Amino acid sequence: MKFEVKTQNDDLWKSSFSVLLSIALFSLIIVLSNISIKLGSISRHYEIQYFCNLLTIEKSSLNFKKLSKLTSQNSKQKMWDLCREILK
Repeated sequence: MKFEVKTQNDDLWKSSFSVLLSIALFSLIIVLSNISIKLGSISRHYEIQYFCNLLTIEKSSLNFKKLSKLTSQNSKQKMWDLCREILK
């Protein structure tokens, strides 16, 4: 006849491991989403700078439209002012 004794140490280790794993995954998701938001902001900034550079070289209506979508500016004068500030 076999006699086994179960201890609570294994159950405690498994439950603490699962809690730590879930905290680590949650932290990783938060860090990755933060990085994604920052990269989007940086990308938008460089895209605005690129279109401002294009406007100084070639003043086409297509460039104004693209810059208007990025900056939510409707007047060409405001876009020019923005581009002057960016290109300084």
